Amino acid sequence: MQTIAILGASGFIGSRAVEMLHLGGVADVRPIVRTAARLAPLSRFDLDARIADARHQEALEAAFSGCDVVVHTVAGSCELIRSVIEPVYCAACRAGVGRLIYLSSASVHGQAPLPGTDEETALPRRHALPYNGAKAGAEQMLLRLRKKGDVEVVVLRPGIVYGPRSSWIGGFADTLLRGEAYLIDGGRGACNAIYVDNLIHGICTAGAASAVDGEAFFLGDREQVTWADLYAPIAHALGFELDQIESVAPIESPTWLERVLALRRTRRVRSLGAFLPVRLRRRLSAEIAARSPGPSTGSNRRMLRPTLEMSLLQTGRYWLPYEKAKRVLGYDPPVSFAEGCRNTIGWMDFAGYPVVDHSVLFTLHGDRTRSGNLHE
Repeated sequence: MQTIAILGASGFIGSRAVEMLHLGGVADVRPIVRTAARLAPLSRFDLDARIADARHQEALEAAFSGCDVVVHTVAGSCELIRSVIEPVYCAACRAGVGRLIYLSSASVHGQAPLPGTDEETALPRRHALPYNGAKAGAEQMLLRLRKKGDVEVVVLRPGIVYGPRSSWIGGFADTLLRGEAYLIDGGRGACNAIYVDNLIHGICTAGAASAVDGEAFFLGDREQVTWADLYAPIAHALGFELDQIESVAPIESPTWLERVLALRRTRRVRSLGAFLPVRLRRRLSAEIAARSPGPSTGSNRRMLRPTLEMSLLQTGRYWLPYEKAKRVLGYDPPVSFAEGCRNTIGWMDFAGYPVVDHSVLFTLHGDRTRSGNLHE
């Protein structure tokens, strides 16, 4: 049995990978987290957990020792995405790991990929969002390191990962309850969705397959769904209908405010901000907050403005193919969209969301796969 290290084991995807690989008897699992506090949710399992910062090569080398495969699920800022690649790969080499599975993103081809895009399509030179560029750069860095190192690299590119604990689910539910939810073009855009358990299945196939070194794979659900399909079960469970959600127009480019907010999230700007007088920092924050778009009640209600990310996502019209993963990895998503929705609604009820309808009112008719859209 393989020993598989899960780097970023306290996150949404990492923690589910630990659960499924351990409880399914797939592998000896070694969770790796940044701090001891992050081990608390995993303490119910008797596992050889380790503590190591993904930026510290020596700590990682000790944590990876004796592992056959490392699954890299670390998420975070663009700076973190880039900065952890070299220490993780070099530590895996020093520890004698056989394969590194890197969890990238379908967004390396943009939130609205062009029709015909597949794994052989060249990555764009310019990216609409910094996150896309960071993920694409991380992939390229890994492949350069592979040319000098001994550890095989497999890149997985999931799309919108939904399910229990997903920020895509909780985020939409929160905005819906606050009256801030919106749809673009009625939610008719292609949603390259993948249920979290299907993604973990893809990780398992990537760990066991042969002759996949240096390859990248899109992963997705069997069904082709729209954003309305994804949002409808959440809305119904909370007592809403999709036609109650405000429809807004897409945006073509980021506003000056969105650019400022993006800069504020970078490490460099945060560090520079520490040198500004407190009074000036507060004044700037108040000015940005006052100009931020958002809804209010009554006659003072302001127009909802979508983010550039959601504009691109919800106006996309192309479902990315996973035929390569099916052919090469043996990837065959085991959880249907309907079952994934039921599981997600069950988690929402457990997590304390005001679920008023416990049934998934959006049903799938027949065994529709990627050969046909749900709305044909």
